[in-house]
Amino acid sequence: QVQLVESGGGLVQAGGSLRLSCITFGGTFRDYAMAWFRQAPGQEREFVGGISWSGARTDYADSVKGRFTISRDNAKKTVYLQMNSLKPEDTAVYHCSAGSRFTIPTTISEVVYWGQGTQVTVSS
Repeated sequence: QVQLVESGGGLVQAGGSLRLSCITFGGTFRDYAMAWFRQAPGQEREFVGGISWSGARTDYADSVKGRFTISRDNAKKTVYLQMNSLKPEDTAVYHCSAGSRFTIPTTISEVVYWGQGTQVTVSS
């Protein structure tokens, strides 16, 4: 069983930055591609960004391209999401996720493990 624990959320003004972290417990971190999803109140959970098991490939939702960067440190079993130029519409609970080693999870059905989430609130 793999446990994912997020941190780094908070309240920030529009235009500001936050860095989310997700550390994993159990399993072999290199066995999983990782991704961040987010869910705003009353909306469906949506893909934000993902990274392959080696870190060589990344993928992003169009809404965050050029502003968010996903990275991972396999030695620390941690995946990060650097969020810059934040907008009020980025406000959501951000969830870390793990999927198959060979496919970056971009849909909910491709996710094997979920974290509990961390709240990000961007004020205007």
